[in-house]
Amino acid sequence: MWTRTLMEHFAIYFRRVLSNSFYPVLQGAIGVGSAFEGWSPREQDVVYQVLIPMTPPRGHSFHLELGTAWQRRLRNFHIRVQQECTCTSEQQGEHMLCFLHHPEEELRRHQDPSLLHTLCTGSYLDVEKTARWFYQLVRAIWPALLESHHWHLVLLPPRRSCQFKVTNGRESYRIEILFGVRQGNSDVFVSSQPRQAHASSTIWPESYAVAEMKFFRYIARQAPPDSLHLKCLQFFTRLQLGLGFSTYTIKTIVMHLLSILPASQWRRRHFVRRLMDISESLRVCVERRRLNHFIVGNQRLPEGIRLPPEVLMARSRNLFHDLVMDPVAHSQVFPLCTTKDCVRIKVVDSLSLGRETPQSLGNVWDW
Repeated sequence: MWTRTLMEHFAIYFRRVLSNSFYPVLQGAIGVGSAFEGWSPREQDVVYQVLIPMTPPRGHSFHLELGTAWQRRLRNFHIRVQQECTCTSEQQGEHMLCFLHHPEEELRRHQDPSLLHTLCTGSYLDVEKTARWFYQLVRAIWPALLESHHWHLVLLPPRRSCQFKVTNGRESYRIEILFGVRQGNSDVFVSSQPRQAHASSTIWPESYAVAEMKFFRYIARQAPPDSLHLKCLQFFTRLQLGLGFSTYTIKTIVMHLLSILPASQWRRRHFVRRLMDISESLRVCVERRRLNHFIVGNQRLPEGIRLPPEVLMARSRNLFHDLVMDPVAHSQVFPLCTTKDCVRIKVVDSLSLGRETPQSLGNVWDW
């Protein structure tokens, strides 16, 4: 994939530019989100999301902290940055002064500022400052890449991520760089990806994007060549656009179904039946006001998907918690999946089941 190669080239220069700095150490980018899972909620404007793991620079450490009871329920973290003594470490051989035990005047004259004085607000790593730093890195490194000879870079205003477009007159790619800190050696991160609007700049939500991407890879290895599980997800997600259900809601339902139904039941001849399963699952979940998160508390994930103990053993999070707390919202959402959606399914059901392809069914959904 071209975008993966581009990020590998960026990574080479990230390492060169930051090798002796006190900025976060950047690891190799991990492709996440729908584009790297093999589907897209929209036919146009595909966004290629990559997550870049960060580790602390020399003389610093990262500490993940949960705040208030509300933040603990949402699994929103702060990343506290702490300076560490380097007086007796091998880093002294690199002519590094200890941030803790050398005079401030000497540090100012002979050493770059600590991470605490560049990308932090107080003692906590700041998402928005880090996003602007990535923006500056990408802009500075781009001219050194071979791709810059044939592609044009357009950087988009950063907030909690670094987004840019690259075009060459015929093709165009939109890339979003997310960044975060891995929890232990697991596939769960705290990341810059916002889960709610207007989040504080020092809030880093827990992200399961890597674990979910690995789940879809596992399914792809198990699925027969004519499997349409991704077509089902893509088709139904596009159907629901504008009806009040998030892409993540539909993706969660499909992941649950993929973990229950055998891979052999997602072939082309099962396409309409699986759409009906997704529709019925959505209706039941809305009626019961409960949709369990697929990752949190799931002890039946495929081998190779690693969760931190507190995520593995947690009570499953209800993605429809807002419907429980807000009966008015429930009364508005419930009719959407009991009438309009069912009508569409009945139209499809009236066609010759099993013989229609996704392409030939496409016009049915346009009314």
